Amino acid sequence: MIIPFIASDLREVSPVVLAYIGDSVYELYARCHVASRVAGNNNKMHKMNIRYVSAVSQAKAMRVLLDELDEEEERYFRRGRNSNPHTTSKNANPGDYMYATGFEALIGFLFLDNRTARLEYIINRTFEILDSEE
Repeated sequence: MIIPFIASDLREVSPVVLAYIGDSVYELYARCHVASRVAGNNNKMHKMNIRYVSAVSQAKAMRVLLDELDEEEERYFRRGRNSNPHTTSKNANPGDYMYATGFEALIGFLFLDNRTARLEYIINRTFEILDSEE
C-alpha cells in the first residue's frame, strides 16, 4: 500500500487532515466489506455501505471501541473529536458527528503511521459491532 508522506511527526498534522484521510481509508474498507457480502447490486451495496460510513454508525462503534484503545490512539481520537471541522452533518447530532470525526482521525493516524495490523483490527471490530445490530 502506498503511504503518503504528510509530516515526519503526526502530532503536527491537523486533526481535520487526519479525519479527511481516515474518512477515505475507512470508506474503502467499508466498500470492500459490503462488496464481499452483496456483490452485484449497486443500489443494495450503496444502501448497505451507508450503514457503515454514517456519522451515527461510526459514533456508535467508537463508543464501544474506546475501551480498546491505547493511550496514544485515544489521544488522536480526542484530537479529532475536539477539532473544529467547519462542517456539520445533516443526518447526525453534533455529538455523534464529533465522535465520528474522532474515529476518522484515529483511522487516519493509524494509516499514516503505517500501523496496518492495528488499523485492520479497529476497522474489523467496527464492522463486528455494527453487524451485530442487524
